[in-house]
Amino acid sequence: MIAPRIEIDLTKVEENTRTLVEKLTKRGIEVTGDTTATLGSPDVARAMLRGGVKRIADSRVDNLEALSEARVRAPMMLLRAPDPVWADRAVACAHVSMVSDMDIALALAAAAGRRGSDHGIVLTVELGDLREGIMSRDLLDMARIISRTRGLKFAGIGANLGSRSGIIPGDDQMQELTGLAALVAARTGVPDLLVTGGNSANLGWALSPARVGAVNDLRLGEAILLGTDPVTGTKIDGLHTDAFTLIGAVIESIEKPSSAWGPTVDSINGRPTPARDRGTIIQTIVAVGEQDVRADGLRPPAGITVLASSNDHLVLETPTRLVAGTELRFGLDYLGLVRAMTSPFVAERVVSVAAVTKSR
Repeated sequence: MIAPRIEIDLTKVEENTRTLVEKLTKRGIEVTGDTTATLGSPDVARAMLRGGVKRIADSRVDNLEALSEARVRAPMMLLRAPDPVWADRAVACAHVSMVSDMDIALALAAAAGRRGSDHGIVLTVELGDLREGIMSRDLLDMARIISRTRGLKFAGIGANLGSRSGIIPGDDQMQELTGLAALVAARTGVPDLLVTGGNSANLGWALSPARVGAVNDLRLGEAILLGTDPVTGTKIDGLHTDAFTLIGAVIESIEKPSSAWGPTVDSINGRPTPARDRGTIIQTIVAVGEQDVRADGLRPPAGITVLASSNDHLVLETPTRLVAGTELRFGLDYLGLVRAMTSPFVAERVVSVAAVTKSR
């Protein structure tokens, strides 16, 4: 039996990238391709580069190291500030890091000094989502220190919204970021700052008639990979939503009662919700579990319903009985993709071989 796997259509990744790059270029905004959800896949990174991104970004040092080892030729950005003990590894694989802590910046400076190079710093500013970022009142002082510190290059400022508290990026936040960029550029004497406004959640703002201001970059992962808007959860016009597909095999398909019987205890997912008795149904099990993917992050085929999941089983209701070994294909949301790409039990298969060949 074939293990669960993710099939990646690199042609669709490339086309999604190109469509977004073309739209944002008209607004004066570059695109940084975020490979975090794909575990730093070199094939995905190359597809993004063919589509026109200016740089590749990832939250994990390990992923950037994998991209470097695969000889992906592009400027690299580390999205999550590294633990100071990882500073040497960070400066070895990334050209720029997004940072909001001075101690980490100084650790990166020391590591860069040992390499005889400068490491770029993009200061992350808190604009209301309360995930990471220095308060705006502290930005200028920190920018000045970084611009004067041997081993560091003050490269720009950035923000992150829509990740922790669900704050929707809009004109107010981007104009605040624009004002801060103008202030630090003037006071530090550093021109041509990278002003990276946020992630895929910024697309509603970026593709509207709103003022772009100084924002000249967005870090896009979900929009490129899945073709969806994180704010609305809906398809973005002109993009593919099926570049990534999870495939799993049926290991049981039997007529069973729709409602369980007997005393109950909490399951892996907490207190189970009693199922309404609908008589006999066809219950089908696929060899995929919570160790592989978030069940609520799956889009099953038409006519099939996800009933439950455990560590190793995905329980479905299907219209007919399915032969053991039958493969079913599922769409994924962003967190579902992250879990599946991270699981050691899910294989990865690239299906657009022509695109891979073209990149070599």
